[in-house]
Amino acid sequence: QVQLVESGGGLVQPGGSLRLSCAASGRLFRIITMGWYRQAPGKERELVALTDSSGSTNYADSVKGRFTISRDNDKNIVYLQMNSLKPEDTAVYYCHADHSPSLSGTTRSYWGQGTQVTVSS
Repeated sequence: QVQLVESGGGLVQPGGSLRLSCAASGRLFRIITMGWYRQAPGKERELVALTDSSGSTNYADSVKGRFTISRDNDKNIVYLQMNSLKPEDTAVYYCHADHSPSLSGTTRSYWGQGTQVTVSS
């Protein structure tokens, strides 16, 4: 079992910055991808940013150039640096990880509990 614990959300003014962190713990073998999704009220959950163990990244078009995802493979932590925040970035942000329990094990997806990010003046 894998647990994901997020931190770093809060209230920020437009144009401000926040950094989210997500730490993975439990019976870890190989975390394949880690990333962030978000869900605004009345909307579907959407991908924000994703990174794999090689450092490759993928971003939603709406956050490119403003958000940066990074990962500490030794500590199993993924970060999301969010700059130039806009009111439309307001959402609950969820950490996500795909984990394999062994070399031949089945990959499973895990989610954190979510952290609220509110961008408002």
